Amino acid sequence: MQLNHYASRAALVGLVLSTAALLILNPLRAKTQANAAGQPPAGLRLPNLYQLHGEKLKISYSTSSIRGTPLFSYQDAHQSLNFHGEEIRTTTTDLGTLISVTIRKTIDAGSTTFTLLLPRVNLQQTITASITTEGITTEHRFSTVPLQNRGQLDNYTMTHLTGSAQSVVF
Repeated sequence: MQLNHYASRAALVGLVLSTAALLILNPLRAKTQANAAGQPPAGLRLPNLYQLHGEKLKISYSTSSIRGTPLFSYQDAHQSLNFHGEEIRTTTTDLGTLISVTIRKTIDAGSTTFTLLLPRVNLQQTITASITTEGITTEHRFSTVPLQNRGQLDNYTMTHLTGSAQSVVF
């Protein structure tokens, strides 16, 4: 399903957020889904490397590495960032897997996160599949003055991403 209209993108953001809220309120459900989705059917394999790009954005995510930890590379028009291990937050949902990293932190003004929505992918004979998905950049507003922490505190920007999911040996 391609999301070409702002209304569709806003609906997707709403669905991602409501699913994330449900998982925060019910962590047992998240654990159950992760176990149910853990292994592909016989004869299929799961990808472990995702390489994606969109408007002024390049993303590379590997579920493991030579060090045995996940790696996430984020590059936009202004910065290139690399994350590993616990800097990468993963949540399995009905939408797919949400992979989140913090791309900007401030002491007194909030932060910015990037979340990659990974669809479920099973690989057959080939070790690569083309995928399309969305990336969500979230600006989290915060003020040290409590009266300024009113109204909408999170703003979202969606980026359509295309690329590949593949199985590689680390």
